Amino acid sequence: MQLNRQVTRILARSRAQSRPVFRPSHAGRILSFRALATQPEASQVDIPPVPKQSRWKGFLHFLGRTTLVTLLGGAGVFYYITQRERSPGSQLPFDETKKTVVILGSGWGATSLLKTLDTTEYNVVVISPKNFFLFTPLLPSVAVGTLNPRSIIQSTRYITRHKARGVAVIEAEATDVDPTAKTVTFVDNSEIQGATTQRTINYDYLVMAVGAEVQTFGIPGVKEHACFMKELADAEKMQKRFMDCIETAAFPGQSNEEQERLLHMVVVGGGPTGIELSGELHDFLEDDLKFWYPELASKIKITLVEALPSVLPMFSKQLIEYTESTFKESKIDIMTKTMVKEVRPNSVILQMPDKSTKELPCGMVVWAGGNKGRKVSNDLMAKLPKDQTNKRGIVVDEYLRMKGADGIFAIGDCSVTPYAPTAQVASQEGAYLARMLVQTARKESLEQKIPALELDLRNATTDEDRKRIGDEIEAAKGQIAKVKLRPFHYSHQGSLAYIGSEKAIADLPFMNGNIATGGVATFLFWRSAYLSTLFSLRNRTLVATDWIKVKLFGR
Repeated sequence: MQLNRQVTRILARSRAQSRPVFRPSHAGRILSFRALATQPEASQVDIPPVPKQSRWKGFLHFLGRTTLVTLLGGAGVFYYITQRERSPGSQLPFDETKKTVVILGSGWGATSLLKTLDTTEYNVVVISPKNFFLFTPLLPSVAVGTLNPRSIIQSTRYITRHKARGVAVIEAEATDVDPTAKTVTFVDNSEIQGATTQRTINYDYLVMAVGAEVQTFGIPGVKEHACFMKELADAEKMQKRFMDCIETAAFPGQSNEEQERLLHMVVVGGGPTGIELSGELHDFLEDDLKFWYPELASKIKITLVEALPSVLPMFSKQLIEYTESTFKESKIDIMTKTMVKEVRPNSVILQMPDKSTKELPCGMVVWAGGNKGRKVSNDLMAKLPKDQTNKRGIVVDEYLRMKGADGIFAIGDCSVTPYAPTAQVASQEGAYLARMLVQTARKESLEQKIPALELDLRNATTDEDRKRIGDEIEAAKGQIAKVKLRPFHYSHQGSLAYIGSEKAIADLPFMNGNIATGGVATFLFWRSAYLSTLFSLRNRTLVATDWIKVKLFGR
């Protein structure tokens, strides 16, 4: 049976393989195509039309492509600018035929001067104990951790390396200026010193932009026990002490009375610095400390002390009242007409408006009021007693030239002018002085050119040469006559201050009057104004990034 089955399978397989395969001929294929072509149209399959895209969907596609191209282009431009700033080109070397300008300081006035000055006309030397520029209006933000310290500083060499001619930057402190010999003596006061620590150099023009130091008015204990808000190190010191007060208050076993003392912060000074610092402290408390120290947050207290009848005297009365009402809502105490008589390790002695004294227990005192001249400025003024009679600073004329001295200019907080000693004034003074120095250099160059032309005129042998040289002399004299130095005039661009709770105040000039505004919208304007005022794209990027990080993750 099995054998029969196998035979049957083999026979069936062989029959299937032996069947002929029908393959249509070429003529058959042509006939079949003609038959299909002659079929009626009704028998053809209907293809549905392509649906039209809606206008809204097309707009979204266009918007998406435009956004992508904009982001890619913006990123490319951003990368190009950052690389260009990091890689400055070659510079001209020092020219012995050019005059030397020595700038003392690296603050607002000196940095504005450096940024505007055409260094092809001078050899420039910068001498400062700091090798960076500090954006002081945002210093209170550093004190509470809102901003990173490096976000508001910019290396002085960043500015000097982008100038046409090389600028010498020396990290040292000027100790003496000789106005007769026209020399500056400076010393290296850094922690690491080499074999040479003192040098004296000559100058043709000297710019005093050394700023001022904190004025303590001789009040006992201020230097020993108070924190200042003048330099970057001051903000970092205050931040550390503030956190030490909080951690000490959280130490087990502290009494309620001691906790209240440790958590009481006293800010002395009702100017913009004191107001902004108080507002930043309040934000730190509301946004962060309430979550990390819930048992202590209700005991933290901020008191602002001001000797004048009101805070922010440079602002309008409307904005002063708005600030005071905002501080009242934030539970920040304002004590006006109150003077500090002494600062002790654990308290501050106040003289109240009725002349009585009061001891205020506190954990930290921040001194944000008053400036006085530095020693190098005072020593220079002492050498010119007939002309330098104002003890507040260096007396200058309307062209910012130091009275009684030849070739010395003074700008910023170290000088005495009709204007308030603010960063805005110092910045405009620096830019003005840079333009004036360039005009002076061009005028002196033309004046030196005329004697040489007159000599050529006397030695000329043809009438054509005499006419040509005579025309050049007249043209040079005409250009000298056009160089007219204008006195400095300050253009007030407005006043801004942050008052906490994401609110700010602004007193801005408009037409012949002022615009006084405050609130959240002004806070956004305050931030945008400060971002635009920062000196470099690096600073703007870092500050904006810090603000975003604090909003997302806290301080």
